Amino acid sequence: MRPDREELTARYGFALDRFQVEALDALDAGQSVLVAAPTGSGKTVVAEYAVACALADGTRAFYTAPIKALSNQKFHDLRALHGPDRVGLLTGDHSINGDADIVVMTTEVLRNMIYSASPALHRLSHVVLDEVHFLQDAYRGPVWEEVIIHTPPSVRLVCLSATVSNADELAAWISTVRGPTAAIVEDRRPVRLEQLYFVGDRSAERPHLLPTLVDGRPNVEANRLDDTASLRPGPNGRPRRRRPLYTPSRLDVVSRLAQDDLLPAICFIFSRNQCDEAAQSCVDAGLKLTTQIERRRIRELVDEHLAGIPTRDLAVLGASAFTTALEAGFAPHHAGLVPAFKETVEACFVEGLVKVVFATETLAVGINMPARTVVIEKLSKFTGEQHTFLTPGEYTQLTGRAGRRGMDPIGHAIVLWSPFVPFDQVAALAMSREFHLRSVFRPTFNMAANLVRTSSREEARRLLTLSFAQYQSDRDIVKLEARLERRRRHLAELRDAAVSPFGDIDEYRALMTTTKAATPAVRGGDSAVAHAVSRLRPGDVLYVEQGRYAGRVVVLTVAQRKGGTKLSTLTPTRQAIALNDADFTEPPRVLGHFDLPVPFAPNRQGFQREVARQLDKVRLAPRGPRPGGRSSDRPRHPVEADPDLKERMKAAAQAERIAGEIESLTERVGGRSGSLARELDRVLDVLEARGYLDGWKLTAAGEQLARTFHECDILIVEAVRAGLLDHLDPADLAALVSVFVYEHRSPEPPPAPWFPSAALRRRWERIWEISEDLRAAEEAAGLPLHRPPDATFAAIAHAWAAGQGFADVVEDESLSGGDFVRTTKLLIDLLSQLATNAPHAALRRTASEAADRLLRGVVASSSALDLDDDTESAT
Repeated sequence: MRPDREELTARYGFALDRFQVEALDALDAGQSVLVAAPTGSGKTVVAEYAVACALADGTRAFYTAPIKALSNQKFHDLRALHGPDRVGLLTGDHSINGDADIVVMTTEVLRNMIYSASPALHRLSHVVLDEVHFLQDAYRGPVWEEVIIHTPPSVRLVCLSATVSNADELAAWISTVRGPTAAIVEDRRPVRLEQLYFVGDRSAERPHLLPTLVDGRPNVEANRLDDTASLRPGPNGRPRRRRPLYTPSRLDVVSRLAQDDLLPAICFIFSRNQCDEAAQSCVDAGLKLTTQIERRRIRELVDEHLAGIPTRDLAVLGASAFTTALEAGFAPHHAGLVPAFKETVEACFVEGLVKVVFATETLAVGINMPARTVVIEKLSKFTGEQHTFLTPGEYTQLTGRAGRRGMDPIGHAIVLWSPFVPFDQVAALAMSREFHLRSVFRPTFNMAANLVRTSSREEARRLLTLSFAQYQSDRDIVKLEARLERRRRHLAELRDAAVSPFGDIDEYRALMTTTKAATPAVRGGDSAVAHAVSRLRPGDVLYVEQGRYAGRVVVLTVAQRKGGTKLSTLTPTRQAIALNDADFTEPPRVLGHFDLPVPFAPNRQGFQREVARQLDKVRLAPRGPRPGGRSSDRPRHPVEADPDLKERMKAAAQAERIAGEIESLTERVGGRSGSLARELDRVLDVLEARGYLDGWKLTAAGEQLARTFHECDILIVEAVRAGLLDHLDPADLAALVSVFVYEHRSPEPPPAPWFPSAALRRRWERIWEISEDLRAAEEAAGLPLHRPPDATFAAIAHAWAAGQGFADVVEDESLSGGDFVRTTKLLIDLLSQLATNAPHAALRRTASEAADRLLRGVVASSSALDLDDDTESAT
């Protein structure tokens, strides 16, 4: 039973688009789908249809998302659609109703389920992989590929992606490794996008707001205006500008947006501090975009979302200035804000209360927050190491927020003039549709340990060569591996089908072969089957079984070919069947004969009707012993009593042929050994040298590594093996474990690390030495180097675990509230893994207590999930 598509149309308030209909049709046909479409175009419709299909079929569906915020949003949405009893949530923060028919989770949770062969996979029929283009993320991307490769073949995947230029390539890879996958690509936005160029001009009354493109080409007027500001040598040889152009200020931007009815808007600024300053500057200038009623509602939402944070902590977080900006209609949104602040902004924006949000690019991936207008201040950003120009994919992702479906006839994307970026570069970015997805898949230490634990050596190498990375570098080897996988599955099915409860089929086949070998050879070594087939003549009537057909046929033609004899035959229902030697497990017996009509015209209907009439009338000679029956001079074998002997013999013969094909394919794959398989060998060499492997078997340390999911996986286990985490109190353990989760990204050097004791500092120094030794081993093996430990957060983690207040912990630190909460939650996750996987009970208890101590105050409130409102959808 399929879900009602009319109900979908009614729920969303608009008719299904072409790409949605195609995707739903593909799902109904039993295919997986890859849907690549712009932000806000309605990919969620396809995902929710797949979920409804699973419910209708009495099976389960998993909905995976790359970040916890999206998981939480989808959890609420699906509960509103299907009821709280049928929907569960599994993330690092929450485990709610995990046995439900629909479970929302992060992609990592599903990967871990697959590696542990969780029983939760047994009734699974559909998996939604949201934001699948994340597979090009340097650290987390491989998780998507692991899930695609390892998810049981019977499960249909629904892969949702932003518009990528190589969607067909990605779908072709998924088809290769899993089976038929439809690529559904939609380039058209649901709301037309107008791209604009905002230029300040001191010679004009106000800044120019010009179309970036005219008839799909760069605007000549905008280009001419930009040229007038180009640098020219002055009388003294120094460069001077010919026209006084300037970058419009944030106040200029907000004023123009308000005047031209282009609000609400999201202004992307690639700096957290600048986002805060932008919102404050609008307040300081006296701008106010809200009504008294809106301000009252904003205060209600602020009280609702910030109620769990103590007053002193709110002061440290700057809640007063934050609330004042909100009430004026302005807000910052970036990773430096604690989740409660970001959630307040999102709630206000969704209700249309906040008119301008100044955000970093983190808003481009998250809950659904479309705006009428998107403003991009600069086309370059600082990555933590260098300034880089926006890629076409990043630009498309940011501008995808412009235009609210059902509310705005047009969305607007505005780029500000800059003296460092010529207009033709802006126009090229606006016209570009290039967003090429590149795999970053590589074998990690944890992945290698799990492959050893769950697979043979050959299977592990094969699974790696099935990756999208290998497909992009050498798709032929991936196709060979996928063909091998299908052949192995078919071989297993045939061997099961060939098993007889009456005796050993292989023994019987060997006996039959011996009997045939004892028969005098004819025609210089031909088999009895080939000899008998070659002696057939047109008009001979046979009994055959091929595919679903079992019955008599008449031979029309006999042709001798290099590969053997080829027969064309006709059934009483005028069905043409082509046969050759391989279609007979025993020499065929001629059961009758009649002369074919003249003239011989096998393709004419009249000829075929006459042949079928005579075939129906001919009296057949007795068929004789059933194929596989015994001759009078041979003792009876037990399997001859099996009523299904013929089918079992046929399966055994097919299995023998497929086993030979598998051997040939294996040799071909071995001759083209994949680059990832060779990298896996180097990873395994490092693991074996450090005592994680004993041949193709995990040691106790290897088992712990297989259960440690972290980018510093092997370094963490090395520290555990060295006893560096033993005999510590919870606060000391939290401080020391934090060195694995924190990463200093500011261009400014980090402060000198602080530890509460000399003994704990010595342990940190030992971890650093282990890291250096491990990096040397990785470099020698030609492997990517792991991220070194960082002790910057140790003092903060110790203070928080020791019970100090949030204000005391972060007030004097150059650390934002959002960074503190995010790092602490990562620390809690790692401590929770140690509480489960550490080899010693004492360490497990201490890690559990440390995690409990950290989960309090602003951290706990940021992990809370409101389950009271089951009806509100962020879409």
